[in-house]
Amino acid sequence: MKTAPTTRRAVLATLALGLSAGPAFAQGAGDWPKRQPIKIVAVFPPGGSVDQVARILAPALGQQLGQTVIVDNKGGASGSIGTAAVVQSPPDGYTLAVVFDTHGVNPALIPGLPYDTTRDLVPLVLVGTSPMVLATHVNSEFKTFADVVAAAKARKPVSYGSIGNGSLGHLAMSLLARNGNLEWTHVPYKGGGPLMQDAVAGHVPLSIGSVFVTKPHLDSKRMRALAVTSSRRSEVLPDVPTIAESGFPGFDAPAWWAVLAPARTPPEIVRRLNEELNKALKNPDIARKLDAQGIDVVGGTVDSARAFIDKQVATWSKVVKDNNIKAD
Repeated sequence: MKTAPTTRRAVLATLALGLSAGPAFAQGAGDWPKRQPIKIVAVFPPGGSVDQVARILAPALGQQLGQTVIVDNKGGASGSIGTAAVVQSPPDGYTLAVVFDTHGVNPALIPGLPYDTTRDLVPLVLVGTSPMVLATHVNSEFKTFADVVAAAKARKPVSYGSIGNGSLGHLAMSLLARNGNLEWTHVPYKGGGPLMQDAVAGHVPLSIGSVFVTKPHLDSKRMRALAVTSSRRSEVLPDVPTIAESGFPGFDAPAWWAVLAPARTPPEIVRRLNEELNKALKNPDIARKLDAQGIDVVGGTVDSARAFIDKQVATWSKVVKDNNIKAD
């Protein structure tokens, strides 16, 4: 998921040159989608949630459109390398991107991002959201989220682990600390696996991670959930309170996934893709598979997806700036 800073700059600079030489106009939409296979770029490596979402949607979309739909993993630089490749592709409906919540953070976190997140991409659909879970070891002194807040307000040592600097978990905890005048220490890990390994062993007092990565350890009774970051309780963790209902009204920091296309994709193709993606998301088999990933299906219009993403960009850009957060 992460690229060394020097390598990241070099790769993004190369992509920027490619973008400047990209197509100047969209090709006609008359024969879409029959001309060639459709490619969905998963902007993270195989095995993660972005890859899983892409591979769940691809066969359903292919069946509905009567066209082959393939998944191409282009990971690196928190998803921005794959996203830049999609921006650079012809805006003809044959290259799409599945992005993660880092898409809303990257504009503030990555200097010299070789595309404009708002202008160069059109959201096709918001696939879904998922709460993150603040959890602790089962033998921890923290029995409730209120215990964590009390310790932080008393300036006792409180540390938490996330999947890395600039991750949504890191930003959510930074926002919470600033809003609540709380103090805690961030311990960045290189992904969910290492984070949960240390959390289960009790080496880090608190962890903040997705439902997908945390729930197996809650089910095994080795970890205890204290709160979720979404505005509503999770359907798979109905007894776990939200941070919003635990003294921080309005707090909402969900993980999310969306499908995007290059901005100049013809409107009729954008409209058709939105319809077909919504149809796929309403398929009970697709919904079940996404639910198994801890994802609550959203769907909806292009405009609602755009409004959601724009709000994410605005929210997390301010958090990054206010807390002087840097990428690893």
